Amino acid sequence: MNMSKLEKVDANLEYRVKDINLADAGAKEVELAEHEMPGLIELRNKYGKEKPLKGARITGSLHMTVQTAVLIETLVELGADVRWASCNIFSTQDEAAAYVAKKGIPVFAWKGETLDEYWWCTAQALSFPGDKGPELIVDDGGDATLMVTLGYQAEQDPSLLEKKPGAWDEEALLNRLKNIMEDNKQKWSNTVKELRGISEETTTGVHRLYQSEKAGTLLFPAINVNDSVTKSKFDNNYGNRESLIDGIKRATDIMLAGKKAVVCGYGGVGKGCAQGLAAFGARVIVTEIDPICALQASMEGYEVTTIEDVVSEADIFVTATGNKDVITVEHMRQMKDKAIVSNIGHFDNEIQVEKLEESKDVEKVNIKPQVDQYKFSDGHSIIMLAEGRLVNLGCATGHPSFVMSNSFANQVLAQIDLWKNKRDIGVYRLPKELDEEVARTHLKHLGIKLTKMNKEQSDYLGHPVEGPYKSEHYRY
Repeated sequence: MNMSKLEKVDANLEYRVKDINLADAGAKEVELAEHEMPGLIELRNKYGKEKPLKGARITGSLHMTVQTAVLIETLVELGADVRWASCNIFSTQDEAAAYVAKKGIPVFAWKGETLDEYWWCTAQALSFPGDKGPELIVDDGGDATLMVTLGYQAEQDPSLLEKKPGAWDEEALLNRLKNIMEDNKQKWSNTVKELRGISEETTTGVHRLYQSEKAGTLLFPAINVNDSVTKSKFDNNYGNRESLIDGIKRATDIMLAGKKAVVCGYGGVGKGCAQGLAAFGARVIVTEIDPICALQASMEGYEVTTIEDVVSEADIFVTATGNKDVITVEHMRQMKDKAIVSNIGHFDNEIQVEKLEESKDVEKVNIKPQVDQYKFSDGHSIIMLAEGRLVNLGCATGHPSFVMSNSFANQVLAQIDLWKNKRDIGVYRLPKELDEEVARTHLKHLGIKLTKMNKEQSDYLGHPVEGPYKSEHYRY
């Protein structure tokens, strides 16, 4: 895929994908995925006639996979006008993007985008014909929200776009916003006026939303989908338990049994990663900053220590923290020969890849797409997966369809809620009963029967909390 560095945004462009001829292959994969996504199919059956999203302009910034194609078709079937881009330069399944494009739904995504292309795609998804913006956003990681927010702020204070960028990604975003402002100085202000809200998919994006809410810079209502139990437990834990292994094995063909694997971070994502590695016979070591998570890891039988204590001994490193500079260039200098380095936390700077690329004594050798060997002057080398971006999507195809059915059912319910109910600016959670509805829609697929309580038992337990609530946490 070739495009000029700062090609103008064109809201009338129908799509841009790697190869539209891949659509038939995508259709076959989508058919299989639908069988494993009972939550979305149930929502189509329940709301298809009602069309609760009729007239809603929805922008999606979320990995353009086969499973996402099923989500997109569900939103369209419920009445929405949808435009889409991926939220990661490596995560698109090109056959899925082609399938969506051939359906007549504008999609701008291909595997292996440059950063300039990535922000062009995001801007394309945020630009509807007739100088319109979205009324709702489905976001994953907060990049679409960031583009709208920073663009709006820059229209009030253009000097914000002259700041010195802290990373290549930020530089590409600032350049894109400058390019857009040359053509339309009110684009983002007009977008914000009509934006009803966003639903955020992942931990990183939710963290950004709460930071924005606290700072008073949040511009619209937002629903935290990530902390719905049927998202966080399933996607972050059970999904990563399988898809991390998928990514590492597709990339390297390594045998995990007997290897020493370091998981940096033992939150929901780290827990799933540790379980997956241990299930394949790896000797798992956890690093943590949180005493509760560290204690949990210990109770599961994992060694808990610092990366400095094991950096020269481990065979595999996985970052899962959502923080930055977790693995530094100095760490990589000390690693054993052919150590595998990967990230599955949403931030793309958990590993110091940019500094590694800029190190003059390091030679980069591409092994195959999204697998690179970095050779140090002392003779040892490390294997970097997906350039430090999400290894399960860069080197594989992400979570299984069934777990994404849980996540995406929550997204659809959040979009319906935002479209139907006018909310004050703030970050909200879906009510517990909707979380239970999502779980219930998946039980039949697994042949599960629920036990029913009698009235006496129900009265003994008391009444559950009802209705939507803000910033509260319940756990299973």
